[in-house]
Amino acid sequence: MTRKRNHGDEAMRRRDFLALGVGLAAATVAAPSVFGAQPPAASTAAMGRRKLGAFDVSSIGLGCMSMAGVYNAPADKAEMVALIRAAYERGVTFFDTAEVYGPYISEEIVGEALAPLEGRVQIATKFGFGGLDVRAAPGQAMTAGMHRNSRPDNIRRAVEGSLRRLRLETIDLLYQHRADPDVPVEDVAGAVKGLIQAGKVRYFGLSEMSPATIRRAHAVHPVTAIQSEYSLLERVVEPEILATCEELGIGFVPWGPLARAFLTGRFDENSTFAQIDRRNTVAAFTPSALKANMPLLQLVREWAKKKGVTPAQFSLGWLLAQKPWIVPIPGTTNRRHMEENLGGAAVRLTAAELGEIRAALSKITLVGVRAPASVLKDL
Repeated sequence: MTRKRNHGDEAMRRRDFLALGVGLAAATVAAPSVFGAQPPAASTAAMGRRKLGAFDVSSIGLGCMSMAGVYNAPADKAEMVALIRAAYERGVTFFDTAEVYGPYISEEIVGEALAPLEGRVQIATKFGFGGLDVRAAPGQAMTAGMHRNSRPDNIRRAVEGSLRRLRLETIDLLYQHRADPDVPVEDVAGAVKGLIQAGKVRYFGLSEMSPATIRRAHAVHPVTAIQSEYSLLERVVEPEILATCEELGIGFVPWGPLARAFLTGRFDENSTFAQIDRRNTVAAFTPSALKANMPLLQLVREWAKKKGVTPAQFSLGWLLAQKPWIVPIPGTTNRRHMEENLGGAAVRLTAAELGEIRAALSKITLVGVRAPASVLKDL
């Protein structure tokens, strides 16, 4: 199947965002590149910094999963290296990957791109799966032959491989990717604590974990960040997960902050997806769900117009406005989209505006989103 694309308005929504005159396009003069080339003019002043616990990062990071081929065939490596370096030139210092992305491909790209910048960037990666010996077919990067494995010996194996591929001496932030029903999280936290004491890891994180699991891990070793899906479309982490993070002083890193591009305005109720595209298996992208969720997209478009930004920038700005310790990691293989996304750091929403948006959201019934049980189940 092929994906039908919107025309007309789409150019304004995403491709021609520079004409809006906000975000990164309303720029400072670029400084000379540390890589030797002069980057295009872009603003780094609006990017700012945020804290994930004690971990200081750029207020928006870059997710590098799709570079390994999830919604598409694996991207050209040289182009992705250039994209990552361009993101750094525009103020991004926080880059997210995992051994399972590819597997290994994403880490290899990130490692090559950022090798000259060790000490000036923060790299997060993840462990938690076995069965990764064979690289997956495009579109199957997180499913081919893998199984959950967070045994201490597998954690050590994963970390050694990640260090090699990322060309690092120490991993800045190491997440357990998903809970392992066969390994108590206390054992996982203990194993990571040992790696931290050995100097191989700086900070410990968890991805897609329940409040109870977060508390149990945190009791063994402080958890610095939780990574879970969070966007205007997918708000299942509200309120329990975010409340747990706030109580314990843990930062929160939303993956999918643009809801797999739904919030960019790229799709409509008639969109379909190629077999290789992972959205083909996501409930929110079925024809009935796309149709039902159009009121949310219309709300996003209306607010983006009010603020003089693109839907993507508004959506990221809304996330940043929820808590000062939230750091979204939008992913892309498109340099123009990356630059657009970073403009979300310049979006400002007042308390009154946030209240108005929240009231409007409460009136929209969403289809294809996750049930609370999906994030509240303890393992």
